[in-house]
Amino acid sequence: MTSTVPLTELDDNVVKAICKEYRIMSADVRFNCDATSDQLIDVIEGNRVYTPALYVLNKIDQITIEELDILYQMPNVVPISAHNNWNLDELLERIWDRLDLIRVYTKPRGTIPDYSAPVVLSRSHRTVADFCNSIHKAILKDFKCALVWGCAVKFNPQRVGKDHVLEDEDVVQIVKKI
Repeated sequence: MTSTVPLTELDDNVVKAICKEYRIMSADVRFNCDATSDQLIDVIEGNRVYTPALYVLNKIDQITIEELDILYQMPNVVPISAHNNWNLDELLERIWDRLDLIRVYTKPRGTIPDYSAPVVLSRSHRTVADFCNSIHKAILKDFKCALVWGCAVKFNPQRVGKDHVLEDEDVVQIVKKI
Protein backbone atom coordinates (compact mmCIF):
# COMPACT_ATOMS: atom_id res chain seq x y z
CA MET A 1 0.00 0.00 0.00
CA THR A 2 1.31 3.43 -0.97
CA SER A 3 -0.06 6.88 -0.40
CA THR A 4 0.84 10.31 -1.74
CA VAL A 5 -1.00 12.04 1.12
CA PRO A 6 -1.27 11.18 4.83
CA LEU A 7 -4.21 8.86 5.54
CA THR A 8 -6.22 9.80 8.62
CA GLU A 9 -8.98 7.19 8.46
CA LEU A 10 -7.29 4.15 6.89
CA ASP A 11 -4.30 2.04 7.84
CA ASP A 12 -2.74 -1.17 6.48
CA ASN A 13 -4.93 -3.50 8.53
CA VAL A 14 -8.21 -1.86 7.48
CA VAL A 15 -7.23 -1.89 3.80
CA LYS A 16 -6.20 -5.55 4.02
CA ALA A 17 -9.48 -6.45 5.73
CA ILE A 18 -11.56 -4.67 3.10
CA CYS A 19 -9.60 -6.29 0.25
CA LYS A 20 -9.98 -9.71 1.92
CA GLU A 21 -13.77 -9.21 2.09
CA TYR A 22 -13.81 -8.78 -1.69
CA ARG A 23 -11.44 -11.77 -2.21
CA ILE A 24 -8.53 -9.60 -3.28
CA MET A 25 -5.50 -11.36 -1.84
CA SER A 26 -2.69 -9.70 -3.80
CA ALA A 27 -2.91 -6.08 -4.94
CA ASP A 28 -1.05 -2.80 -5.06
CA VAL A 29 -3.28 -0.16 -3.49
CA ARG A 30 -2.38 3.49 -4.03
CA PHE A 31 -4.12 6.48 -2.46
CA ASN A 32 -3.94 9.96 -3.99
CA CYS A 33 -6.35 11.48 -1.48
CA ASP A 34 -7.29 11.05 2.16
CA ALA A 35 -9.91 8.37 1.48
CA THR A 36 -12.39 6.73 3.82
CA SER A 37 -13.26 3.05 4.00
CA ASP A 38 -16.56 3.76 2.20
CA GLN A 39 -14.71 5.39 -0.68
CA LEU A 40 -12.33 2.42 -0.94
CA ILE A 41 -15.29 0.02 -1.06
CA ASP A 42 -16.95 2.15 -3.75
CA VAL A 43 -13.79 1.99 -5.88
CA ILE A 44 -13.51 -1.77 -5.48
CA GLU A 45 -17.17 -2.36 -6.34
CA GLY A 46 -17.02 0.14 -9.21
CA ASN A 47 -20.76 0.74 -9.21
CA ARG A 48 -21.03 4.12 -7.52
CA VAL A 49 -20.67 7.57 -8.96
CA TYR A 50 -20.42 10.62 -6.73
CA THR A 51 -22.55 13.46 -8.02
CA PRO A 52 -21.56 16.97 -7.02
CA ALA A 53 -24.19 18.71 -4.92
CA LEU A 54 -25.06 22.24 -3.89
CA TYR A 55 -26.80 22.60 -0.53
CA VAL A 56 -29.28 25.47 -0.32
CA LEU A 57 -30.11 26.42 3.27
CA ASN A 58 -33.24 28.53 3.65
CA LYS A 59 -34.45 30.79 6.49
CA ILE A 60 -31.16 32.53 7.20
CA ASP A 61 -33.21 35.47 8.46
CA GLN A 62 -33.88 33.46 11.64
CA ILE A 63 -30.25 32.80 12.64
CA THR A 64 -27.48 34.94 14.11
CA ILE A 65 -24.56 36.50 12.25
CA GLU A 66 -22.14 34.08 13.93
CA GLU A 67 -24.12 31.08 12.67
CA LEU A 68 -24.26 32.62 9.20
CA ASP A 69 -20.46 33.01 9.20
CA ILE A 70 -20.14 29.31 10.01
CA LEU A 71 -22.44 28.43 7.10
CA TYR A 72 -20.37 30.53 4.68
CA GLN A 73 -17.24 28.58 5.65
CA MET A 74 -18.82 25.25 4.65
CA PRO A 75 -18.12 24.04 1.10
CA ASN A 76 -20.95 23.74 -1.43
CA VAL A 77 -23.42 25.59 0.82
CA VAL A 78 -25.50 28.60 -0.22
CA PRO A 79 -27.56 30.16 2.58
CA ILE A 80 -30.65 32.06 1.39
CA SER A 81 -33.88 33.57 2.65
CA ALA A 82 -36.67 32.91 0.18
CA HIS A 83 -39.12 35.01 2.19
CA ASN A 84 -36.89 38.14 2.13
CA ASN A 85 -35.22 37.37 -1.26
CA TRP A 86 -31.78 37.40 0.36
CA ASN A 87 -28.78 35.90 -1.44
CA LEU A 88 -30.76 34.59 -4.44
CA ASP A 89 -28.26 36.19 -6.85
CA GLU A 90 -25.40 34.18 -5.34
CA LEU A 91 -27.53 31.02 -5.58
CA LEU A 92 -28.13 31.68 -9.27
CA GLU A 93 -24.41 32.27 -9.88
CA ARG A 94 -23.41 29.09 -8.05
CA ILE A 95 -25.97 27.03 -10.02
CA TRP A 96 -24.60 28.35 -13.33
CA ASP A 97 -21.02 27.64 -12.21
CA ARG A 98 -21.83 24.17 -10.90
CA LEU A 99 -23.77 23.12 -14.02
CA ASP A 100 -21.05 24.66 -16.22
CA LEU A 101 -23.46 26.36 -18.61
CA ILE A 102 -23.11 29.37 -20.90
CA ARG A 103 -25.67 31.78 -22.38
CA VAL A 104 -25.55 32.70 -26.06
CA TYR A 105 -27.88 35.36 -27.39
CA THR A 106 -29.39 35.45 -30.87
CA LYS A 107 -29.42 38.47 -33.15
CA PRO A 108 -31.80 38.50 -36.08
CA ARG A 109 -30.56 40.46 -39.10
CA GLY A 110 -31.27 44.19 -38.87
CA THR A 111 -32.45 44.16 -35.25
CA ILE A 112 -30.91 44.41 -31.80
CA PRO A 113 -29.90 41.22 -29.94
CA ASP A 114 -32.61 39.37 -28.03
CA TYR A 115 -31.33 39.39 -24.43
CA SER A 116 -34.60 38.05 -22.99
CA ALA A 117 -34.25 34.42 -24.12
CA PRO A 118 -30.68 33.12 -24.38
CA VAL A 119 -29.75 29.77 -25.85
CA VAL A 120 -28.22 27.75 -23.01
CA LEU A 121 -25.29 25.49 -23.93
CA SER A 122 -23.02 23.22 -21.97
CA ARG A 123 -19.43 24.42 -21.75
CA SER A 124 -18.33 21.10 -23.25
CA HIS A 125 -20.59 21.57 -26.33
CA ARG A 126 -20.39 25.24 -27.25
CA THR A 127 -19.39 25.50 -30.90
CA VAL A 128 -21.42 27.42 -33.46
CA ALA A 129 -22.59 24.05 -34.82
CA ASP A 130 -23.87 23.08 -31.36
CA PHE A 131 -25.60 26.47 -31.15
CA CYS A 132 -27.29 25.91 -34.52
CA ASN A 133 -28.38 22.37 -33.59
CA SER A 134 -29.90 23.60 -30.33
CA ILE A 135 -32.08 26.03 -32.29
CA HIS A 136 -33.05 23.66 -35.13
CA LYS A 137 -31.40 20.67 -36.80
CA ALA A 138 -32.01 21.99 -40.36
CA ILE A 139 -30.02 25.22 -39.88
CA LEU A 140 -26.63 23.57 -40.52
CA LYS A 141 -27.67 22.48 -44.04
CA ASP A 142 -27.91 26.11 -45.21
CA PHE A 143 -25.17 27.47 -42.90
CA LYS A 144 -22.69 29.84 -44.58
CA CYS A 145 -21.06 31.60 -41.61
CA ALA A 146 -21.92 33.32 -38.36
CA LEU A 147 -21.29 36.82 -37.09
CA VAL A 148 -20.20 36.82 -33.45
CA TRP A 149 -19.99 39.69 -30.95
CA GLY A 150 -18.38 39.15 -27.56
CA CYS A 151 -15.38 37.65 -25.79
CA ALA A 152 -14.89 34.75 -28.20
CA VAL A 153 -13.70 36.96 -31.06
CA LYS A 154 -10.87 39.46 -31.57
CA PHE A 155 -13.09 42.17 -33.08
CA ASN A 156 -16.84 42.81 -33.13
CA PRO A 157 -18.48 41.46 -35.24
CA GLN A 158 -16.30 38.71 -36.62
CA ARG A 159 -17.20 36.12 -39.25
CA VAL A 160 -16.64 32.60 -37.98
CA GLY A 161 -17.26 29.04 -39.12
CA LYS A 162 -19.28 26.28 -37.51
CA ASP A 163 -16.29 24.99 -35.49
CA HIS A 164 -15.75 28.29 -33.65
CA VAL A 165 -15.99 27.99 -29.84
CA LEU A 166 -18.41 30.41 -28.16
CA GLU A 167 -18.05 32.05 -24.73
CA ASP A 168 -20.62 33.08 -22.12
CA GLU A 169 -22.90 35.96 -23.20
CA ASP A 170 -21.73 36.04 -26.84
CA VAL A 171 -24.16 37.30 -29.46
CA VAL A 172 -24.54 35.25 -32.66
CA GLN A 173 -26.15 36.06 -36.00
CA ILE A 174 -26.37 33.14 -38.44
CA VAL A 175 -25.85 33.82 -42.17
CA LYS A 176 -27.42 31.27 -44.53
CA LYS A 177 -26.42 30.29 -48.06
CA ILE A 178 -28.51 31.84 -50.79
